[in-house]
Amino acid sequence: MKQPGFSPLIWLILAALGLILLVILLPPIPQPAAYHDFADQRACLGLPNCLDTVSNALFVWVGLIGLHFLFSLSGRRAFRDARETLPYIVFFLGVMLIGFASAYYHLAPDHARLSWDRGAMALAMMAWFAAILGERLDVTLARRLLPLLVAAGLASVAWWLWSEIQGRGDLRPYLLMQAAPMLLIPLLLWRTPPRYSRSSDIMVVIGLYGLALLLDYGDRAVFSATGSMVSGHTLKHVFAALAVVVVLRHLKQRRVL
Repeated sequence: MKQPGFSPLIWLILAALGLILLVILLPPIPQPAAYHDFADQRACLGLPNCLDTVSNALFVWVGLIGLHFLFSLSGRRAFRDARETLPYIVFFLGVMLIGFASAYYHLAPDHARLSWDRGAMALAMMAWFAAILGERLDVTLARRLLPLLVAAGLASVAWWLWSEIQGRGDLRPYLLMQAAPMLLIPLLLWRTPPRYSRSSDIMVVIGLYGLALLLDYGDRAVFSATGSMVSGHTLKHVFAALAVVVVLRHLKQRRVL
């Protein structure tokens, strides 16, 4: 007989509490002083930081395609329960907003503009997390958690910006919002039976986003290694947008089990 204490929801709650406790125990993590000093600062067509700015068009493009699919007949057929559509609508809308907000940030990088970029990223990330929760646990629970998750994501960005204004920057809540879906979604995949095929696509999305973060971390190293052709941050945009393409492909190609 299966013990209630080992239900997928309990596993998820315990893991989430563990992540929260870890973040609380860590000392405040300030924003690196040189964060806005990106490797590729070349201008083109009157645009400063050209490639870092223009590459954000990829997010707008894939976000629009995703929304068009969701409202099409094929999109409606991609879900066993029509209520599962809402988190994906918020997700693709958030992806579009990333494109605009990140381009706005890269035109003149500073903390205030970065908060818009991170807010859009938090919106998309939390919406996708809610979508997976609905597919693997319970649709009603996911719909109730969606506004709470989005609020938590946006609050983490607001906390970071406020802490920077106070002169004691603290990225911990924002980093938690970034890390939680990357760590908890694989747990969900492990502990819950799939309702749709192609579950491996979800891990591909996480892998591509992880690669995007690594490229961002190696911004200058990539710029140097490519002979100043392209920077790690520009490639971050490319691979993060590719992760969204995989989400869209997953919705188009999966089947109800």
